[in-house]
Amino acid sequence: MSPPAPVLRITLIGLVALALAMGIGRFAFTPMLPLMQDDGLLGISSGGLLASCHFLGYLMGAVSAARLPLAPRWLLRLSLVLIAIGTLGMGLTDSYAAWLVLRWVSGVCSAWVLVLVSGYYVKALAERHRTSAQGWLFSGVGAGIAIAGLACLAFMGVGLRSAPGWLVLGLTATIVTVALCPLMGDELPAQRRPARTPAAQRTPLLWGLVLAYGIAGMGYTIPATYLPVMAREIVASPVVFGWSWPVFGLAAFASTLLVSRLQTLFTNRQIWATGHVIMAAGLLLPVALPYILAIAAAGLCVGGTFMVVTMVGMREAHRIAPPPDVIRHIAAMTTAFATGQVLGPLLASAWFAASGSLTGALVLTSAMLLVSVFALVQPAAQARGSRA
Repeated sequence: MSPPAPVLRITLIGLVALALAMGIGRFAFTPMLPLMQDDGLLGISSGGLLASCHFLGYLMGAVSAARLPLAPRWLLRLSLVLIAIGTLGMGLTDSYAAWLVLRWVSGVCSAWVLVLVSGYYVKALAERHRTSAQGWLFSGVGAGIAIAGLACLAFMGVGLRSAPGWLVLGLTATIVTVALCPLMGDELPAQRRPARTPAAQRTPLLWGLVLAYGIAGMGYTIPATYLPVMAREIVASPVVFGWSWPVFGLAAFASTLLVSRLQTLFTNRQIWATGHVIMAAGLLLPVALPYILAIAAAGLCVGGTFMVVTMVGMREAHRIAPPPDVIRHIAAMTTAFATGQVLGPLLASAWFAASGSLTGALVLTSAMLLVSVFALVQPAAQARGSRA
């Protein structure tokens, strides 16, 4: 049997890698949290700390991604293997200390996968004049979230406890990783690359964009951590509240495909700014209307924008930076995003501990998102076109 066409192979590898790294390695904890609560293993505060430890790992992975001398092809393979192991480990122990380590490892590796896919696979598709396929590439995150969410909905439906649920997800990640690794090709260098970009090839980081990207990380992460929990407080039936996370993932999946068709009409930053406004509205919906439909609408707003922001943010990095320096820009933006992710659950947990509600944290992050729009609509942001 002949190998898949290069564009199809590249798109599928990027899509599946992001589905594993993000949908399972990074975000499966969100729909698993209610199950772990039902098992008496976690509460709101301890769950928030576990999420923050994961996001701290993601931050450290983002900081180190541009400096690692390991060959990108082998780094991507290693990251996926460790994510599978980390997911399996969540079901093999009930030690909170071990969970902190496992979630930290999954966070580090998730960041490495995102940086590698955003850097090399986006570039590979652009070089083949198939930028439209980049929407499919980033849709992997939403696909992974939706699949993990539906799996957790099934776990709740049949009364499966959290430990076997983690094992099912971990075994799935392991099988897919084993099948995926041999398919990686020349789009990912198999040799070590310089740990630092030569000074002559560096371009200035645009700190307004970096900050806005970081605020997006903080803005989406509270519903991304607590959306099923908020839904369960309103409707106790898992058949109802369990759908909040699959809806989030399906919105993320569809949004990148839709926006990839709009990028000939609008600039990256115009789409990015619009995403911030919609995300801010999504954060306010559960505050203004504490009903299950508002929670679902919030999932659509936030799920439908956070991967759009990621996709157009990565495309903008390719536009403003030459190829030798683009990984440094992507790493800086991912580091800011990860910093926001660390702060988000910590803010939410502290606010909940002080007031018994997430309302103040949601309002504050919504306001920050709206203010950050000004960094994205400056005159310099209106240049059309992209290298990616």
